[in-house]
Amino acid sequence: MNILTRFSVGQYVYGNRSWLRIIDSRLKIIVIMIFLITPIWAGPIWRLSLVGCLLLITFLSLLPSRVWWRSLCLLSCLSLFIGFISILASFDIQSIDSSLRNPNELEVVLESYKNWDILQIPSQRVFFIDFGPYNFSRKAFELGIKTSTLIFTVIHSVNLMLLTTLQEDIVWGLSWFLYPLRKIGLPISKWLFQLLIALRFIPLVQEEFQNIIKSVSVRAINFRNLGFKKSFNLILILVERLFQNIFLRIDQGAESLLSKKKIIIKTNRFRTSYPSKFLNVIVNTLTICFILIAIFLRKLYGAL
Repeated sequence: MNILTRFSVGQYVYGNRSWLRIIDSRLKIIVIMIFLITPIWAGPIWRLSLVGCLLLITFLSLLPSRVWWRSLCLLSCLSLFIGFISILASFDIQSIDSSLRNPNELEVVLESYKNWDILQIPSQRVFFIDFGPYNFSRKAFELGIKTSTLIFTVIHSVNLMLLTTLQEDIVWGLSWFLYPLRKIGLPISKWLFQLLIALRFIPLVQEEFQNIIKSVSVRAINFRNLGFKKSFNLILILVERLFQNIFLRIDQGAESLLSKKKIIIKTNRFRTSYPSKFLNVIVNTLTICFILIAIFLRKLYGAL
């Protein structure tokens, strides 16, 4: 199993089929910041709208389905699982029948409380274990939506950008935004060079992980015969070997950089030049319109 081709997470996929590739990297960074920042202090409707917008962009991006469908399914399952755990963790496990005060004193509060609850599960006994009572409120449901949509939005939006944008182009776009900070003496070029190395290092980590999986599959290890304790020890050994290989790659990269006496970093060279076509102008113009509409809708409908 080739993980690098089956799960293209965080690495650029070469090609020219998608219109996402011709969008200016500076506009992509602004769009990504919209997906990352606007969910803060936003209601569930806006968060679900961002998820729907991301799915729509993914389906209409003209990217090959083999590039994104596996990672999309895995991320969707992970987000739903974490959202479900958040809902269970926020259950109100207080008794439904018992009341600490006279209900006649809090008629208004009780009426709003009844409207706020979605589901009430009374106490039940299964064999010798008592379950409940559980109070499934709308607040718990909103918490599940917030956690699941936040994980999906953050990971999938960044992954879409990395799939369709060269690492050098991302670094150049960030350098364009951070250019005023150079006037006050901050080492922006060095920071961006470190970011470029980190982005280049993502496929190496995936390759080492793939090598570990291949080594286990070749040896045909039967975890059932090993038992729980030995299987757990074997997993720890594999994780340790994975980190050792990653640190070895880091040492090799550091030695290659230290062997050079002086490194001249010019972020202007990282810019990818696209031919000026009418389609590029249309796509970038529509992207600017999308940014303005998203900011307007966030201000209008995104509040809690």
